[in-house]
Formats: sequence, C-alpha cells, structure tokens
Amino acid sequence: MKNLAELTRKDFPIFNYQKEAKDNLIYLDHAATSQKPFEVINALENYYSYNNANVHRGAHQLSAKATEAFEKAREITAKFINASSSKEIIFTRNATEAINLVAHSWGDYQIKEGDEILLSLMEHHSNLVPWQQLAKRKGCVLNHIGITQSGELDMEDLQRKLSSRTKLVSIVHISNTLGCCNSIRQIVEMASKVGALVLIDACQSLAHRKIDIQSLNIDFLAGSSHKLCGPTGIGFLWARQKHLEQMPPFLGGGEMIDEVRLDSSTWADLPHKFEAGTPAIGEAIGMGSALQYLQKIGLENIYSWEKELTEYLFEKLLRINDIRILGPIPDKQLNRGALATFSIKDIHSNDIAELLDSNNICIRSGHHCCQPLHHHYSIKSTARASLSFTSTKNEIDIFVDELFSIITFLKQNS
Repeated sequence: MKNLAELTRKDFPIFNYQKEAKDNLIYLDHAATSQKPFEVINALENYYSYNNANVHRGAHQLSAKATEAFEKAREITAKFINASSSKEIIFTRNATEAINLVAHSWGDYQIKEGDEILLSLMEHHSNLVPWQQLAKRKGCVLNHIGITQSGELDMEDLQRKLSSRTKLVSIVHISNTLGCCNSIRQIVEMASKVGALVLIDACQSLAHRKIDIQSLNIDFLAGSSHKLCGPTGIGFLWARQKHLEQMPPFLGGGEMIDEVRLDSSTWADLPHKFEAGTPAIGEAIGMGSALQYLQKIGLENIYSWEKELTEYLFEKLLRINDIRILGPIPDKQLNRGALATFSIKDIHSNDIAELLDSNNICIRSGHHCCQPLHHHYSIKSTARASLSFTSTKNEIDIFVDELFSIITFLKQNS
C-alpha cells in the first residue's frame, strides 16, 4: 500500500514547521477542518497580491484575470464531482448555507403543508435545523430514519417511512460521528419509487473518496472547502440544472440580477442567480487549487491509505478497557469513514481532549453538532480522532499510548 503521508506531508507548512520542533504536533481533527497545503496558500496569496479585483463587473485587466480564475474554480469543482455543467455549481459560504439555500429556495417553492421530508438520526445540525425551520414556515412533516444496533442507517426503517407524501430525502453521505458510509445508490433507488428527490451532505466524503454525482443520480449535493484542504468561508451547492431553473433566488442584491427597476427585477442566468453580492473570490480560487491538489494525489489512493489507517486505529483502540466506540467496526468489506468516535466509562471527553492537547495531540470532544444522535445513545459528549492521507501509523501509536496513560491516570485519581 502506498504510504501517502510520506509523499504529502512535505506539502503542508504546518507539518514542515513542526518537524523542526522538539515535540511534533499530532493533528487528528481532520473531520472538523483540514490542514492547507502550500499550493492553496500560494493561490490565495497570488490572487490578493497580483489579481485583486471584483469579478464579472469590470472591463479592466485585473477584473478580467480575477473573473477567469474565479470561473475556472467553478469548472474545477464541476469536474471534481462530474457535474454535467459548471452552471450547476453554486458557490456558497459553506455547506450549511448550501443546505439552507435548498431549504429556502426549493423548499419554500415546492413544499406544501402535509408534505414530508425524510432525514436521519445521524444528521449534523446543518442538515436538521434548516428543515426544522422550513417545517415551521410551511407546515410540512419531518420524519427521521433510525440507526441499527451496529450504528448504520436502518434501511428497513427508511423503506417503512418512505411514502407518496415524501418529497425529499436529505441525508449525510458519511456520518461525522458514526463514520458509517450510507448507500446512496440504494437510497436514491428507494426514494425514486415514491417520486422523492435526494440531497446529500458530502462534507465528510468529498475529500476521502471519488464521488460521481451522475452515477449516484442524486438531485442536490452540499460540499465545504475547508474539509477539502481549501480555505474557510467557501463551499458549494450542486443541483440539477432543471431544479435550479425552477427555484427562485435565495438572496437579492447585486450580481444576481438581469434588469432592475424601482418596482421589479429579473434574474441573471445560472449560476449567478444564486450568488448575490461580491463573492468570496480568493477563497473560491483557493478551493479550486485544493481540488486540483487532491486530484493530483488521487482519490483512489487517498481512500486506500485512509482505509488501512482506519483499520489500524480501531485495532489499537479496541484493546482499551471500558472504551465505547460509536458506529460500525471496520473490516475488509465495510466502507467506512476515517474516524473513530468514542467515550470512556466515568471519564468526560473534554478531560481526555485537554490532556491529549497538553501533549500536542489534537482531537475533538463534544457532541460534534450531532446532539440528537448523542441523545439516542444517552451520552452527552464523546471524543473523536479523525484521520487524513497525511496521517501516519506512528501518530496513531503515540495517540493510543497517550490515551491509555491518560485513562489510567484519571481513574487512579478519581
């Protein structure tokens, strides 16, 4: 198996800087946000240093260069997920805004009182709250698919809850807490039989495996740059062009208009109809650079290396007494995300995270924006270690050894 960490860590300033430090930083919080390679930082610096101008609005050379780079980033994004056209890519602030765009624009236009939207217990708050708000506005009903004992989506429950009233299934691709990878093709096949559309929250999958939206046959996809080695403050919505053409604008203002009069306006063509105001130009260019960087490494290579690391992580963690890991245990057949969410009996996850941090090991603690899922498990907080292609087996060894020492220390002093 190709060791991607050996090949790629040199590309990231944070790892190069820490290489000179006495105690190397171990970053195991990639599911929260990814580190940024030199290529992305240089793309941002180059735009702000030499091509800083507004896009689409100026006739001068800087505006032309900025517009070209901005629209190239849109084309790169479309190619990354195999979209039919770059017109189907809407730049947003993040995936949360992308889902809100669908909830407001498509939801307010299409959803009627009594219609149903199907979610799941494992959803991130960004794929729960916008639909709760829509339900209050429109009087629609939210149903939630349960999870199995092993921590996977309950497909039988999905089948039971689908009906002619179901208008949308909005679901995460890879859970940021359980790590399970949902079978999107099967979900789409089931949803299509009742005429329901499908939206995928792909934040935890886009950087870890190849996604082909035409093959998946979905209707909407939300992605976020900062989990893709790109800048914060930029994300995207992909949607079928026929949906985007029917949907009214989400926000009003400059850029998204064709003609404005004092009492009425008409809208610009796609994708600009949904991009009101000055966009995050440098951030979009940086995201485009990040996607090219991931493609250069190869999504298949990333998936294979992270799969090996995840199996190794679980093998180590499962040796610890009193550990409870949420979600399915990986094996050779299981398609699983590169993370482990766990709790230790009688020890708070924040104490674990803080003591690990004192030894330069960064993990996540809390509810991971999945409070309903934690309520389901009758637990308030968990710790989470998440990996990337820059992670190493040595880092996992150090993390698990230190975790074991912390558990021993806290139990002896409780």
